[in-house]
Amino acid sequence: MFKSLLARCFLLSCFVFGTSASALAQEKSSYAYLGLEPEIVTNYISDNSAKLGYVRVSVELMIHDVGQLEIAEHHLPLLRATAIEIFGQQPSEKVKSLTGREDIRRAILKALQDHMKQETGGEVIKNVIFTKYLYQGA
Repeated sequence: MFKSLLARCFLLSCFVFGTSASALAQEKSSYAYLGLEPEIVTNYISDNSAKLGYVRVSVELMIHDVGQLEIAEHHLPLLRATAIEIFGQQPSEKVKSLTGREDIRRAILKALQDHMKQETGGEVIKNVIFTKYLYQGA
């Protein structure tokens, strides 16, 4: 009888704490995601002037709060143009390497955060995620 009571108390406490932990996790993470559609396709600086290199990237923006999603959507043309501009300024060795890709991602994140801070007065963009990354060229 004592074992049965102890087991029921244990199961009940696991259920209560498990439910409150998942509710707390949901409250903390109210992030939203916004895709820059269509994919970004642009040229990049090639070593060989006779050949053009291009990159095709799918970009997702992680927004700090679901309530800021509408603000980010309103500024989508600015965000997209900024990402295209940064990709177009990159040399081929940066576009082709994994560390260079991470540098590009960080540069885009910083530029987008700066633009949104200037336009809205607050941080809207939490992170930039490349979901597809293809390049071709010299």
